[in-house]
Amino acid sequence: MSEDIIALLKENVIQGRKTKDDEGIDGSMTGIPAVLELTQLALEEEVSPKVIITQSLTAGMQVVGEKFARKEYFIPDMLASAEAVGEAMDILKPYLEASNVETKGRFVIATVRGDIHDIGKNIVAILLKGAGYEVNDLGADVATEKILEVVRESKPDFLGLSALLTTTMVAMGEVIEALKQNNLRDKVKVLIGGAAVSDEYAQEIGADAYCVDGFHAIKVLDAFQEVRT
Repeated sequence: MSEDIIALLKENVIQGRKTKDDEGIDGSMTGIPAVLELTQLALEEEVSPKVIITQSLTAGMQVVGEKFARKEYFIPDMLASAEAVGEAMDILKPYLEASNVETKGRFVIATVRGDIHDIGKNIVAILLKGAGYEVNDLGADVATEKILEVVRESKPDFLGLSALLTTTMVAMGEVIEALKQNNLRDKVKVLIGGAAVSDEYAQEIGADAYCVDGFHAIKVLDAFQEVRT
């Protein structure tokens, strides 16, 4: 029974169905239990949160990522799946805390000062949450001082900075310089992303990595984890 639930949950992630009212990519699944209902059912069947995350949520999003890369899925399709996974993680959070299951790491993310664009950043945050990271999303147009304060107080493992515009991406360098001046730079890995930035720019300002999108960010983070272990 639990194996069937895990398989169904994975398939519903791929279909981008949050609740039974959603029709899914195939357009014919309305009324069938979806991600949120199946997550709750799996818990009632005493499936461990770790199994739910790894074998259903993360595994399903890996398939979504592959379909997105092959252009079989578009942004709305991918976002539907990511949002369903994000809400499933909200259901699982108290169970993870109660069972002392460690997250993969603490991740602070923000769109930098002067930039109000946050769609890409929001998608990345949801994907990271679904991949098992504890995410603190500071929002858009976040002042360097605010980012510095959060890094100092919450001591995250990773900091993600986003910018869409060439006029605002300079704030990324300001954040990194502020981290250096406050002796925090070596305490957090800094990842940058957004339409305005590039791998070359990441190297120029001293960031640890440039990420094309949320799926790429997960791969980069997994590589960091392998180095740490």
